[in-house]
Amino acid sequence: MERGTLSAMVDLPKLKFASPKEKGVMVWLAEPQIFAAAMAAPEKAADLPSEALAFAATTRFEAKAGRLLWFVGADGAPGAVYFVDTGAAADPFQPAALAGLLPSGVYRFATPPGKADLASLAFLLGSHRFARYKSEREAPRLIAPPGVGVKEIESIANSVAFARDLIDTPANDLGPDELEAAIQAVADRFGAKISVIRGEKLARDFPLIHAVGKGSPRAPRLVDLRWKPKRARQLTLVGKGVCFDSGGLDIKPESAMGLMKKDMGGAAAAIAAAAMIMAADVDVALRLIVPIVENSVSGEAFRPGDVYSSRKGLSVEIGNTDAEGRLILADALALASEEKPELLVDFATLTGAARVALGPDLPPFFTDDEALAADIARHGAAVNDPVWRLPLWQAYDSKLDGKVGQITNAPAGGMAGAITAALFLRRFVDRSAESKTSWVHFDIYGWTPAAKPGRPEGGEAQVARLIFSLAQERFGAANLR
Repeated sequence: MERGTLSAMVDLPKLKFASPKEKGVMVWLAEPQIFAAAMAAPEKAADLPSEALAFAATTRFEAKAGRLLWFVGADGAPGAVYFVDTGAAADPFQPAALAGLLPSGVYRFATPPGKADLASLAFLLGSHRFARYKSEREAPRLIAPPGVGVKEIESIANSVAFARDLIDTPANDLGPDELEAAIQAVADRFGAKISVIRGEKLARDFPLIHAVGKGSPRAPRLVDLRWKPKRARQLTLVGKGVCFDSGGLDIKPESAMGLMKKDMGGAAAAIAAAAMIMAADVDVALRLIVPIVENSVSGEAFRPGDVYSSRKGLSVEIGNTDAEGRLILADALALASEEKPELLVDFATLTGAARVALGPDLPPFFTDDEALAADIARHGAAVNDPVWRLPLWQAYDSKLDGKVGQITNAPAGGMAGAITAALFLRRFVDRSAESKTSWVHFDIYGWTPAAKPGRPEGGEAQVARLIFSLAQERFGAANLR
């Protein structure tokens, strides 16, 4: 790969199921207690072949969740694989652990998982690896179980994998130019159109985005994608695109800067959700807005104590240059609100406070819309894309009051940081009765720190699958099978 080239950064993954015409090694799934009981009494095991159970008993196989047992036939060829599953109720992604345990080859489930769609999706996601800088082994391939929506699952898996690759790419190879090119590649694939605002027009119309990005030689910009704009109902996605966050003049310590290539994880998740929506032809006018910057240290960088205007007209006092994500989102949300979309969603790797509160795997979300909150929780559980609601606590809103400007981006004290960040963003959303816009903010981590079934260590498009599922239900979609 030639480093630094745009084409290398926007390759779309091609995760696919194996053809059902292939034979495939059979994979038997059983929960620990079922497997243990079958080993103790093979004659009573209806689903697991007795000779395999006898082999398991002879070898004193321990039926612990996540363990795998090979059964080899008389000819020496793999006859079947036995995997101790936790069951869909515990973790519908558990069968995806097979993607990291099995050698290359073709496999099929002999006993369909409890949630076959999620298990099959997780197998594809678990087989994906970031391989732009070193080769990876050939991944095992799965024949989709009967009744599984193959095209839709492949579309979801490839959208997530694309977002993961963007997050995993280091900042020297993925800056504002490359992130813009990635959005253009997705737009080209689905016949969408993008416009890009930079330079003097950005400084005039989006002063906060310009202020954050002007310290870098890699120019800031705002990318605006539109797809099927004449459809009656509008969904707008906004993603935080900070390609690297040094913290600016309030520079981060080394321990906090190491993963800052992932600070465009909100943009990656929004791109993934948009790709899923377009692939499924959801009946909605889709808009994707991505403010893109690099937060650098230079003589041009914005400073603590500076005061800037915003697109909405509010003057913003800079309390900390490391609270830059909410600044670029503020201008983007103000733009999005001007069209009064039916649903407005923003995705951002915004605060460490969210991680302290809920950890890396459970992003908080914030909304004033009770019906939307209930729908988000339901869809997150249904598609195994978990989230947890935190309050837009009105009593904390006064913490945002600036001493010089109307509003500060970094309230003193540091407590309730995820909530005050969400309240800051809410100031830039049109909440008037005429707008009727439902807004939700997701404070995602965008990263899997330790590998889990279906989620390799590295970048993660948190919440993208949830929003796709919600959009399908709210707006209707063609049936991708």
